[in-house]
Amino acid sequence: MTATDPRPLTGEPVALDLLNTRWVADGTPLDLFAGAGIGLTRVEGLEIWLRSTGLDAERGFRADPATLVHLLTAREALARAVADPADPGARSLVDAVLEHGRIRATLTADGPGERAEFADPSWGPAWTAARNYLELLGSAPDRIRKCASETCVLHFHDVSRNGTRRWCSMAGCGNRAKASRHYARTRER
Repeated sequence: MTATDPRPLTGEPVALDLLNTRWVADGTPLDLFAGAGIGLTRVEGLEIWLRSTGLDAERGFRADPATLVHLLTAREALARAVADPADPGARSLVDAVLEHGRIRATLTADGPGERAEFADPSWGPAWTAARNYLELLGSAPDRIRKCASETCVLHFHDVSRNGTRRWCSMAGCGNRAKASRHYARTRER
């Protein structure tokens, strides 16, 4: 039986989805790759993440200890880069992950194409997440956001028309903030 993804926010671009493998539930920090508190082994958490992002065996990537180590390296690099894009140390860490892959131009039946290549395929998911971060920076860096809730650690790519999304989820953090404001107003009366 395949385990389901326990994370509260999925479906973000790969770089942000990797950051969202750490979250907080009822005040308790959880980590998809640590397994503690969610009943999974580290590799089972990796399998879930690879499957949810489309980077599983169909793309040639396997859930194994080496891939997990490289992915954790990328997650820390991306976390630092997203927290402070001007940090030269964070940029160096992301660049170090990107050193493990490259893009090869190809000619396909549909015209020009690209294919990622890795000397060590276990770096593939980590490199893919770091490359995706570069794509997000190239298209809309101001739309990479952390949830506005002080107790939430999740990130999202704001694709709203006017770019004013504040919450990882209106049903979760957004609703809690609205309820809190309402409670505060009713207490003042």
